[in-house]
Order: sequence, then structure tokens, then C-alpha cells
Amino acid sequence: MKMNTNNAVDAGREPDARERILAAALSEFSGHGLAGARMDAIALAAGVNKALLYYYFASKDGLYLAALEAVATKVRDASLAAATGDATPGHRVVRTVLAHFDRILTQHEFQQLMQQEMIRIHKGEPGAMSLLVEKVFRPLVTAFEATVTEGVASGELIPVDWLQMWISTLGANVFFFLTARMFQQLNGEDPLTPDALEKRRKALVEYLGWAIFRDREAGARVAAEVLAATPMPPKIQLPRAVEAR
Repeated sequence: MKMNTNNAVDAGREPDARERILAAALSEFSGHGLAGARMDAIALAAGVNKALLYYYFASKDGLYLAALEAVATKVRDASLAAATGDATPGHRVVRTVLAHFDRILTQHEFQQLMQQEMIRIHKGEPGAMSLLVEKVFRPLVTAFEATVTEGVASGELIPVDWLQMWISTLGANVFFFLTARMFQQLNGEDPLTPDALEKRRKALVEYLGWAIFRDREAGARVAAEVLAATPMPPKIQLPRAVEAR
């Protein structure tokens, strides 16, 4: 492919050009997938010459991987912040599960890209799941295992297999969002309004306080503390992909 490198370099002198490209690429790839995304649309949304996309990232695949890695790093860092820090293991588990709920609620592009990669795996197509595993899921699973193991050993948490706690807590969040529209048809209430989401979020944390701690009264206090310290994410706007579930 031929392009005017000098023009690309000149445009690239804008300090935020690369970041604008990544943001535009994230939106385009999450909305249309790797195959359906258009480089012209990304350049237009970023306000740059199309040649600059290739100057920075060499190819459409390269830009896709860069955008995926950028959002994956953001998600990993936010999730690890909840899983670590100066708090008891029980605090950290509750914070981790709540952060996961809020991630599904707010990190729409990441969720859509992850779902697309899962579909590619099921189809037997090459994809970037290995990037997500190494960049996000391996460090998060490692931290969760260590936290639960520590909590069980200290006597704060109930004696349970750490993986089962992972499946039962984070899996419940996924199940809620996947089945939300089915439950709306069952009872006629929209579970994805801001008020309903805040109620579900509160119920999640309160349930953890009673379910995973040996001392349930202490667990209830932890749940109240985590809720007070972690307010509902502002300006929730559900993407079409979530609303269609």
C-alpha cells in the first residue's frame, strides 16, 4: 500500500493523535467487529488522515490488536485495584465482584470485543483471545485465587474452593445481564433501568456479606462499607447489545 509518509508524520505531530485513533478504533471495532470495521470510518472519527492509521499501526489487524490491548489494560488495572490494597481478603473479594458488575455495566466496548473473540473461538477462527487471557484474565484469576485462599486460611471466609467462589460470584453477574430481558418478559419489569440496576447492585453486595463470610454480622458490615465507598457509576447508558439480551 502506498501512502504519503511525510503527510502522515506531519499529522502525527499532534500529541493526542494516536490516542484519538485508538478511541475511534475501539468504538468502530466493538460496534462492527474486525471484519466489518472500516478504516475510513476510524480516520474520520479520529479526525486524521487515513494514512496516519497505517503510519502508527501498519495494518487493520495491528490497529485492532492495539485498541484491544489498550482497553484490556484499562480494565485489568481497574479490576486489580479493587482486588488489592490495604483491606481484608473479604473486603477485596466483595470489591472485586462489585467492580466486575460495574465493568459489565460501563465498559461496553470491552464486553463487546470479548464476546466477539469468544464467538471466533467457537467457530474455530484465529483470534486475539490469548491477548485477553494474558493481559486481563490470568492476573485477575491469580489475584482472586490468592485473596480467597488468604481469607479462608485466616478464618474470615467460609471454607470453599476458590474456583467455585469465582464461578458463583462473577458468574452470577454475567447471568444477570444475559437473562435480564427474559426476566422482563416474565414479570413485566425492566431490570436495566438505573433504579433497578442500583437495587440489583446493592442486593449483590449484601448477599455476599451474608454468604461468603464465616461471621455473617461482620460480613454485613463489610458489605455496607463497600457500598458506601463505591457509589453507582454515573450516567449509565446501556448499549444496544446489552438491551437486546
